[in-house]
Amino acid sequence: MISASEQLKLLNRGIDAAVPAGELQKKLEKSIATGTPLRVKYGIDPTGIDVHLGHTVPLRKLRQFQDLGHKAVLIIGNYTALVGDPSGRDQTRVRLTPEQVEINALDYLKQVGRIIDLTKTEVHRNGDWFSKFSFLNVLALTSQITIQRMLERDDFTKRLKAGSPIYLHECLYPLMQGHDSVAIRADVELGGSEQLFSLMVARELQKDDGQEPQIAMTLPILRGLDGDRRMGKSLGNYIGVAESAYDQFAKAMSIPDALMKEWFQLLTDLAESDITLLADSKITHPREAKERLGREIVTFYHGAEGAEAAALEWRKRFSERQDPTDIPEVTLAVSQLIEGKLTASKLVAALGLAKSNNDARRLVEQGSLSIGPDKTKISDPNQGIAITSGLVIRVGSRRIVKVRLEG
Repeated sequence: MISASEQLKLLNRGIDAAVPAGELQKKLEKSIATGTPLRVKYGIDPTGIDVHLGHTVPLRKLRQFQDLGHKAVLIIGNYTALVGDPSGRDQTRVRLTPEQVEINALDYLKQVGRIIDLTKTEVHRNGDWFSKFSFLNVLALTSQITIQRMLERDDFTKRLKAGSPIYLHECLYPLMQGHDSVAIRADVELGGSEQLFSLMVARELQKDDGQEPQIAMTLPILRGLDGDRRMGKSLGNYIGVAESAYDQFAKAMSIPDALMKEWFQLLTDLAESDITLLADSKITHPREAKERLGREIVTFYHGAEGAEAAALEWRKRFSERQDPTDIPEVTLAVSQLIEGKLTASKLVAALGLAKSNNDARRLVEQGSLSIGPDKTKISDPNQGIAITSGLVIRVGSRRIVKVRLEG
């Protein structure tokens, strides 16, 4: 195991803070002296099934602890998910059923296994202990924090001032997350910067239980493809860890230039000196830097060959303006045609390339539609298009299908 100072240098990269300052070094020194790995906790509430790159920021840090010889402890919050984390929220989360949570949990583990080594990870569901709680246990837990302390949370304070409701079950969340740390005797807990309150509550609960309190290590919130808001599926600005190599690469190529340094630091293992050169547009052209970023991301999930293939496919589509190598086929029934033709707007709608007939008409009028090997542009939504099997239809640069006639 490398020295505590060397570990600290690696672990401090890309974090917001390790609280209290200076204690992580002491824990690392004690770990080396006693030959006892640190127990590093990260909790995920399976409220959805898509793990995206925003989730991977703390997971990559957890993997880094693993690589340094420490014990990763993953908490699947099947009971905290029933409450819903209020961190960073201006309204109460929609509550899930236990059945929904369990289905999500199974899929989460498959995706998380792409980032951390699950064979070397302790995995717990916090329902293992919360399902055994009596009402007296709940009373004992709630007696360990005051309402005044709870209202110190920024999100609760904002909601209180705005007159938005704060439900009592939401106040249980930081106590439950904190008790998870007591249950697994955490030395370090990883979380987003907005979770610092809950991470510090855990320290207080551990002290009450006679344990040495954990270090709260917070990590930045990854901004999404728009370069502004946090990455999230509901915002449509995300890259999923289970997406194809090409989709991951193409999305990475679409981010604003100003986002590159942040993504290099939080999503790759490149040295800071390399990142500085890549993020400086006077030294490295933004497109070249973005290609390197895309390759680094894709290589992590699909290997070097997958990254190379994705980069070649992207160049083919966007630099050389060629069609994709594999074009999905969409079936049209011959009975839908009138004398072998469909109007442009009806064709776009029938192929599922628009949300509605009105949307299809708008897309055609905007000049988004092109057909055939010559990429003939069609801007009249009422123009009749002769349909044959194998005809390639394009709406914009990303929605491309091949017609297959049946019947």
